[in-house]
Amino acid sequence: MLAIHLPAEAQGRLQAIAKATGLSEDHLAREAVLEYLEDLEGLHLAQRRLADIRAGKEGTAPLEDVMKRYGMED
Repeated sequence: MLAIHLPAEAQGRLQAIAKATGLSEDHLAREAVLEYLEDLEGLHLAQRRLADIRAGKEGTAPLEDVMKRYGMED
């Protein structure tokens, strides 16, 4: 269980969208947190990969080669 305090403006927005959609505030907040966590995890992974590329630990491939490899040519 998690309890958070939102600024009044954000709380009002959450209440308004809950009322408009018929979904509970808890449901909307839970979905928002889960989506945000996925975004943060993806960002963290991308930053680590970029650091590895810059350090020469990983390479890159041209988009055309990747598309060809997976049968996605034009």
